[in-house]
Amino acid sequence: MKLILRADVENLGNLGDVVNVKAGYARNWLLPQGLAMTASPANLRVFELERKKLEARMDSLRAEAKGLQARLEALEVLVPVRVGENDKLYGSVTTTIIGEALAALGVEVDRRRILLDAPIRQLGVHPVRVRLHASVVAVVSVKVVSDSRTAEEQPAAQEPPRDSIGGGSAAEQAAG
Repeated sequence: MKLILRADVENLGNLGDVVNVKAGYARNWLLPQGLAMTASPANLRVFELERKKLEARMDSLRAEAKGLQARLEALEVLVPVRVGENDKLYGSVTTTIIGEALAALGVEVDRRRILLDAPIRQLGVHPVRVRLHASVVAVVSVKVVSDSRTAEEQPAAQEPPRDSIGGGSAAEQAAG
């Protein structure tokens, strides 16, 4: 099915491109979202009249995304996680956790726009891509650190008595 793109569509084309896609993709996604219109002679004339307005809208969205990109790349997102022995994470850091950490810093980003190849399972600094627009991708520095409840930071007073098996202190057992 031939369509005229009314917006930049990732992995398909840019505004004004005439593309050939499967009917289901066009019928179920591109047309209902307003991202495309069928490529007929009448629609080509209509599109040429709308082109400047659509280009202006896309340019403003792209400029807004570039501004957010600069803001995101200046941030270092701190994600505290629970760790066990040898700094092994309990679980992993996912897009939802990164999205919540960004929201805590005052930047609202949809978690579906955060691109992780695999969940983060190690402490340290990890670069994470965030797709803000079809042509704008920000790289955010995510620092995964241990939270304050690790076993090494527990006070020594909470350890059980060493001689708890015999039921009393060593002096009581020697006297008894």
